[in-house]
Amino acid sequence: MNGLIVVVWLGVYARSVARANDLLTVHSKTSIEVLIQRDRLWIALGLVAAIVLAWIYLLREAAAMNTEAQLRAAIGLAGMNMRVWDASDWIALFVMWAVMTAGMMLPSAAPVIVLVLGAYRLRSDARARMAAVAFIGGYLAVWTSFSAAAALGQLTLHRAALLNDDMRLHSALVSGVLLLMAGVYEWLPVKNRCLVQCQAPLAFLTQHWRTGVRGGFSMGMCHGAFCVGCCWLLMTLLFVLGVMNVLWIAVLAAVVMIEKLSRHGRTAARMFGLATASWGIYLLVVR
Repeated sequence: MNGLIVVVWLGVYARSVARANDLLTVHSKTSIEVLIQRDRLWIALGLVAAIVLAWIYLLREAAAMNTEAQLRAAIGLAGMNMRVWDASDWIALFVMWAVMTAGMMLPSAAPVIVLVLGAYRLRSDARARMAAVAFIGGYLAVWTSFSAAAALGQLTLHRAALLNDDMRLHSALVSGVLLLMAGVYEWLPVKNRCLVQCQAPLAFLTQHWRTGVRGGFSMGMCHGAFCVGCCWLLMTLLFVLGVMNVLWIAVLAAVVMIEKLSRHGRTAARMFGLATASWGIYLLVVR
C-alpha cells in the first residue's frame, strides 16, 4: 500500500511537468529549446528526488507511530496520554510538518516552477537554473513558516490533551468546528483569488515577474503565499483525520492537485467544501 502511494504520486508529478511543458511549447526556439529541455530534466529530477524522499520520510514516521501505538495497546496503555509535551518537541513536529508540506505541495507547484525556468532561459538569463532553484526556495520558505505555526498549534493541542495517540482530535466539537471552517472557506472570495493565481501559471508570471536570482526567490515567496492562502485550512484537517495518516495525507494532496491543475478545479473546491462543511455540521449536531 505504501509503495503504491509513492508510485501514484510519481505518476501525478509526471503529469504536472507534462502540463508545464505544453504551456512552454508556444514560446520555443530551436536554439533555446535544447537548453530548456536540459534544464527541465535537471529540475524535474531534483523535484522527483525531493518528493520521493519526503514521502519515504512520511511512510517511515507513520510506520514508527503505528508500531508505538501497537506496543502501547499491548501493554494496556492505549489512549492514555501520559507524555508531557514541552518546547523541545516543537522541533520534531516542525520537521515533520515541513517535510510533509514539501511532499504534498511540490507536485502541484511543478508547472509554475518549470515555466519560471523556461521564462528565464527565454530572456537569456545566464543564471536561469539558480533563479529557478531560488523560486523553489522562496516557495518552500513560505510553507516552512506555515509548518512552524502548525507545529506550534499541534504542540498546544498535545499539551491540552486533545490529540489521540494517532495525532487525531478526539473532540467532536473541535473537529466539527475545523471541518465547518474549512468547508465554508472553500466558498469564500479569498479562496478563489488565491486559487486563480495557482491555476494560471502564465498569468502569475505576467503579473509578478522579477528578474535575477533574488527576483526568483521573491516570486517563489509570492506564489507560496497564494498557495498557503489557498490550502492552509485544508492542511489543518489533518488534525481531524490524523496528522500522520499517510492515506489521508495523500487524499488531501490529491484534492490540492485537482483544485490547482484541473479545468474544473473551482467546482471541485466548492464540492469538497460542501462535503467538508456537511461533515462538520454532522459532528456538531449529531455527535
